[in-house]
Amino acid sequence: MLQLVNVSLRRGERRLFDGLNLTVHAGHTVGVVGRNGVGKSTLFDLVRGGIAPGEGDVLRPESWRLAWLAQNVEPSPRAALDFVLDGDAPLRRIERAIAKAEARSGANTGENVDGTALAALYADYEDAGGYDAHARAGEILGGLGFAKKDFAKPHAAFSGGWRIRLHLARALVTPSDLLLLDEPTNHLDLEATLWLESWVRKYRGTLLIIAHDRDFLDRAVDAIAHLEDGQATLYSGNYSAFERQRAEALERQAAVYKKQRQRIAHMRQFVDRFRAKASKARQAQSRLKALERMDEVAAVHVESPYRFAFTNPRKISNPTLSVNAASLGYGGAAVLESLTLRVYPSDRIGVLGANGAGKTTLLRALAGELAPLAGEVVPGQHAALGYFAQHQLESLDLSRSPREHMDEHAPGFGSQRTLDYLGGWGFRGDDATRPARTFSGGEKARLVLALIACKEPAVLVLDEPTNHLDLDMREALAIALQSYQGALLLVSHDRHLLRRCVDDFWLVGEGRVTRYRDDIESYTALRQTRPASRRTRTTLAKTMPQHRRPDARRLEREQRALEARVERLAERVKAIDRRLAASAAQARHEELAPLVRQRQEAQQALEEHERAWLEAQQRLEEAAGANGDG
Repeated sequence: MLQLVNVSLRRGERRLFDGLNLTVHAGHTVGVVGRNGVGKSTLFDLVRGGIAPGEGDVLRPESWRLAWLAQNVEPSPRAALDFVLDGDAPLRRIERAIAKAEARSGANTGENVDGTALAALYADYEDAGGYDAHARAGEILGGLGFAKKDFAKPHAAFSGGWRIRLHLARALVTPSDLLLLDEPTNHLDLEATLWLESWVRKYRGTLLIIAHDRDFLDRAVDAIAHLEDGQATLYSGNYSAFERQRAEALERQAAVYKKQRQRIAHMRQFVDRFRAKASKARQAQSRLKALERMDEVAAVHVESPYRFAFTNPRKISNPTLSVNAASLGYGGAAVLESLTLRVYPSDRIGVLGANGAGKTTLLRALAGELAPLAGEVVPGQHAALGYFAQHQLESLDLSRSPREHMDEHAPGFGSQRTLDYLGGWGFRGDDATRPARTFSGGEKARLVLALIACKEPAVLVLDEPTNHLDLDMREALAIALQSYQGALLLVSHDRHLLRRCVDDFWLVGEGRVTRYRDDIESYTALRQTRPASRRTRTTLAKTMPQHRRPDARRLEREQRALEARVERLAERVKAIDRRLAASAAQARHEELAPLVRQRQEAQQALEEHERAWLEAQQRLEEAAGANGDG
């Protein structure tokens, strides 16, 4: 087993660990969680012997082979496949010994070559898996999204995110009894995340994973080590089980319980509308069950340092974005062709697709960063766009602080409002005036999102916004996106975020963008049935199990989409009512007539969608009865 016994460690004046104790039994897979800065990566450094504790002991069996995901590796001229196989140091040693022995034999120098020793080397080579090593490494590279043509490409020729994937592949190839993976999903898309999830479940050694993807933790680990206040507490079960156990403990604290009730009241608003008229509807029941679960776990996040929202647009065009017969690509080569798409004010779209299918290409074009090769991408007159992508983290002025960035992006905020606003994003005290060059990846991501959120975007285009974000921040982002009233397009490998924040899916593949009419669970299941390189829209349709395609499932999806639209239209009516009241109170009579018209249109649309929702409920119940579900 692995044991940390009474471990204490200081970082400057700060005591990071204070008498920390943790025991991990052989063969267990443990997720290591905690807020940014509590010492998760430092814990890994202690376990692998990179640093020594100030006090206490780190104990593990001497026979255990150790492997870990290296975060910083110098660019190498080695081909990708060779770079990955270099992680299997014992195999490489045997290969060198064989090569040396064969060179002596082939040189005809008269030196006696011990045939028995050479045969023993080949036996060792076979025992080390040498004959299938290239196939194993190739399978790992393929699972992590590399095409076969990439295997010979030098490590140094890959971008930073792809190098991290190579480092991960190298860690997985390395023979190990104890494996440490620090944020392995950060630079993976959904396809590669699903593959890694499957790999982790098959791993036979002891595994510690730092991750902020709750779906990944739910499916991959059997225990959670929670770091807080210099201590480590081990919880049995996956992340959801940890939330429930920790929530039970926190609920016993009266002050936390009071805050929790306030948070739940906010969460409950979007369900109350349907409670009376839809108590028998399956989708409504599903939402109510989800809310009950929020009751159970809200205490876990109630002390989160993040409290923010995306400012809603004052005006929004309909449609907000139009794509007309567009071809998108680079250097004259089209990745996506003949696209005709519309994004409407109420749309909340998750963009799915295999690695390399063109998801980022599509989002870049919608954001105006990539000109179409043919056709056009036309934003509406009132369609201010907030675009988040990983490269924007590097576009920050690293010499400037969050406060200085805000002064440029929102000069009208004023000093105190700026500080309050940044505080909601986790930049408090000295963090608000610290230069961005000192920030972690997660802090940079938070700052970019904060700069987007303050600009009243009518459309949010978010490309993997959760990379580097801790679980509290992901929870706060999900809540903020749920309350946001503009259009949303989201690419994310975080299935929990997709599940909570989008209503519809676009599937990118085979040079096209089509609607995907099932849910994220179905998509996940189907993606796991074939290698990523073979997954296309056509094969998805062909391989979809029959039990996933009955009328009841289709009706559930229709009802879910209608329900989401009803919720947003109801919020729009309320927002217009507030503006009407403010205009009347301040005698701004010129605003009243257009607001009244908007209110009538919104109310009419609301009533139409409510009728459609109830009709869908009735059809769903009839379908359930026909299938014998009643």
